[in-house]
Amino acid sequence: MDAFYASVELLRYPQLKGLPVVIGGGRRAEDETLRQTYEGHTLADIPLAAFPRLKDYTGRGVITTATYAARQFGVGSALGLMKAAKLCPQAILLPVDFAEIRKYSRAFKAIILDIAPLMEDRGVDEVYIDFTEVPGGQREGGRVLARLIQKTIFQQTGLTCSVGVAPNKLLAKMASEFNKPNGISIVFEGDLQQKIWPLACRKINGIGPKADEKLKGLGIQTIGDLAQKELQWLIDHFGQKTGAWMFDAAQGRDTRPIVLESEPVSISRETSFERDLHAVRDRAELGAIFTRLCEQLADDLQRKGYVGRTIGIKLRFADFQSVTRDKTLDSYTADAQTIRQTAGQCLKRVPLDKRLRLLGVRVGSLVKAGDAETDDENRPSVHGISVSSTTDSIAKISQLF
Repeated sequence: MDAFYASVELLRYPQLKGLPVVIGGGRRAEDETLRQTYEGHTLADIPLAAFPRLKDYTGRGVITTATYAARQFGVGSALGLMKAAKLCPQAILLPVDFAEIRKYSRAFKAIILDIAPLMEDRGVDEVYIDFTEVPGGQREGGRVLARLIQKTIFQQTGLTCSVGVAPNKLLAKMASEFNKPNGISIVFEGDLQQKIWPLACRKINGIGPKADEKLKGLGIQTIGDLAQKELQWLIDHFGQKTGAWMFDAAQGRDTRPIVLESEPVSISRETSFERDLHAVRDRAELGAIFTRLCEQLADDLQRKGYVGRTIGIKLRFADFQSVTRDKTLDSYTADAQTIRQTAGQCLKRVPLDKRLRLLGVRVGSLVKAGDAETDDENRPSVHGISVSSTTDSIAKISQLF
């Protein structure tokens, strides 16, 4: 989907079309004021001058997505909002509305499944589709079916998407980025040298910043450069598994099938704070955030029909050190109070003597809610895990949560 989060907001606020708009950060007082001021009015009637601007933002939030008008200023996903404000101060800033995003995500995927039922869900705004056996799927190399998908999604939702068609998932992912927004790109096996090899290695999904930096240090700038390296050379420098994968990826080879169904391993909720918080001095604020995360996580589990036995926490301190702790229960749960209580026990195992910048809660060992009772009956009794003792001072700080 094209700038999915921003595009969904533009459906509600058509007066913002063509303007630099940034979606990111949590809901702030300014956003609540805007809604309250114009409550009862049509959202499309809100004047431009009333919307919060990026230049007025203070905090540590990051951009989820930005309109293409904002991207022209160098503003994009994962960039800090404060940094983005220096590049495009005039951009309008809107918070993420997850309920609305989920609604449109379900809508566009349902449309695709009606046309091409072999679909792999890759998150809120992306899917892989197998065209092979779909009637008309091979016409014009897949372009006819791609146009049908684009047209139907736009007619029924008002949203646009970009489609990459290729012999495998690796190349299709890369092709989908070629002609955004609302583009279609076809990559045949014979197009490798012309369309793929000139690209930077980072364009291969799976090569991150660290691997790219190492490749550049070895004189490898493009996928074509990578394709010239022998298998053993790559294994020597990146290890057996990664080296072999890089060798195949540079040659455009990918044998991964479409995954029609996949069960999540865990579900989590986390938030970064606008300012660093202290366990004692900010205990009321931290406690409210902690409780809200547990309640939201319980809602997520119940909505998706899962229960879990392993409950954990994630902390990131002001010095960017991260710590995780978890505990496995005797039985499955999706109850907010149980999650809150167990996550609180995990907190007691962490020294909270430094300021916090992030707090997260996770539930793992997931099963479908209907399968949990049978699993409990067949599973040997579990009496929990041993927890290393903590000092009284640490325990007292933790209890403030």
